[in-house]
Amino acid sequence: MWGVIINPQSGKKALRAQRKYLFKKLRENAIPFVYEVTAYAGHAIEIAHRLVDKGIRNLLILGGDGTVSEVINGIFSCSVDTSEIRIAIVPRGTGNDWARYWGLNRKYKEAIDVFLHGKEQMIDIGKVSYTRNDVVHARYFINSVGFGLDCRVVQLAHILKYYLGSHALLYFFALLKSVFTYKPQRIKVVASDITYAGKILTMNIGNGCFSGGGIRQNPDANPTDGVFHAMFVKKVTLRDIIQAIPRLFDGRLADLPFMQNLSGKEFHLGTIRYLPFEADGIIIDACGPYDVSICPNALRMIIP
Repeated sequence: MWGVIINPQSGKKALRAQRKYLFKKLRENAIPFVYEVTAYAGHAIEIAHRLVDKGIRNLLILGGDGTVSEVINGIFSCSVDTSEIRIAIVPRGTGNDWARYWGLNRKYKEAIDVFLHGKEQMIDIGKVSYTRNDVVHARYFINSVGFGLDCRVVQLAHILKYYLGSHALLYFFALLKSVFTYKPQRIKVVASDITYAGKILTMNIGNGCFSGGGIRQNPDANPTDGVFHAMFVKKVTLRDIIQAIPRLFDGRLADLPFMQNLSGKEFHLGTIRYLPFEADGIIIDACGPYDVSICPNALRMIIP
């Protein structure tokens, strides 16, 4: 039995044709399924929790990175062995960075074919522990988590979406607008190979290598190797920005001298001030300190 979770807000113009085609293929292949459609932010968390709680162990997600992230949090909110859960994705979002890593594009018929005929892969999941209203919370992420400018760019991209519509370059426009005005934040970073205390413009911790609609911030990130790959930037000049722009999407960004690259299974970000972060493109209001850890081989996913 498959539970199908559909976000109608992600690429909604094509939803009717996609859903019709998917249901046809499910029936042709004698695959039993139930489906639910999300109605508000956070709804996919509730749906995934309810389906898993009922014993369903296979979840097919029609949506973007945010919808996938919500489903992951719904799964981890259940008292189950998450390695028994299998997910598949038909990408329909703005950035689709997690799907991009696996070569799943927005040609929905090809993505559905992968669902029907692909192979299973164990994947890692990330976890962020943080504080809100003096209570410690946990947020799980599948692709990446970002602080500082990274979070500001996502916040602005959500606003621009209302005016410009959904497309991959939305995050690039938001980055160009934010990088000149965002002020670095004071924070302490502790990882296996570095300890740094000072101001940071941006930081991204990657399970996958893409973020922001195809930007390769952590080109060595691999969601099957049991470690995160991360980057942070202390500050940038106009010259740095000019150097970085042509490198954003081809993986050469990590080679620039102002980029600090690191890896590890755990990261501690020490700050007690209010500092929101983004997890898979979802803004989380929070205060530090933050502990980011990896959950290796946490889920099964159908890939090409």
